[in-house]
Amino acid sequence: MTFYHMDKLRKFVTRFLDERYSKWIFIIPGAILLAFFALPLMAIILRSINLDFFDNAFSQQAFKALRLSLLTSSITTLIAAVFGTPLAYMLARWKLNHKAWLELILDLPIVLPPSVAGVALLITFGRNGLLGSALNVLGISLPFTTAAVVLAQLFVAAPLFIRSARIGFAHIDQQLEESARVEGANQWQLFSEIMLPLSARALASGAILTWTRALGEFGATILFAGNLEGMTQTMPMAIYLGFERNIGVALALSVVLIFVSVILLMLTKKLEKPEE
Repeated sequence: MTFYHMDKLRKFVTRFLDERYSKWIFIIPGAILLAFFALPLMAIILRSINLDFFDNAFSQQAFKALRLSLLTSSITTLIAAVFGTPLAYMLARWKLNHKAWLELILDLPIVLPPSVAGVALLITFGRNGLLGSALNVLGISLPFTTAAVVLAQLFVAAPLFIRSARIGFAHIDQQLEESARVEGANQWQLFSEIMLPLSARALASGAILTWTRALGEFGATILFAGNLEGMTQTMPMAIYLGFERNIGVALALSVVLIFVSVILLMLTKKLEKPEE
């Protein structure tokens, strides 16, 4: 076979692979990873169907855990929105010294292991912690209380709201701000009448992510708040305890969390889509 024919054969094989099989280079590894994510979730759902799902899902332990999780997650999201929105606005629109360090501190809880967050909260707010003595004088004891659950959730989830709100404020056209200032708008008018409405979708998305993250928080909560039924036992901790006492309750609560998370993530995706 001559060099000319070999070159034609090589080009034919290359073109054939490009047109017929090159896509499988992407499909196969992508499908494997997708199956890795999907199969465990499907296994939980299928396994829970074979058990007394509704009896377990509406048991007293499950109901208490669900009620506490919904309450604490909602309080956490509200606190994050009230205190995080002004902070996100300042970081996005103001010229601040050492802004990079401030953002680093706010983003650090997102990547910290939950156990480290729990230990940090305990050392700070515990009876022998950094602020423990001052709190004891005031008659306040935070560890192993419902308030501790909220603090643990706030520590790990609020940065998600701040990050989303910060991005939302940062994407607002600078010319709108300059025009409002020319028209005589003060800082509060600029914030409440222009910035908040234009960043509403980002704020809502951040609130949903914060609520979802708080709902699933486990590591920091169990170290700082414990696992007391009706007081600090949220759904993730009831699931953990269920593996030792009642696997049916653990599976039922896991399915509930999966469906809640799916609904909230779908809502978040909808909010993230640009308006037509």
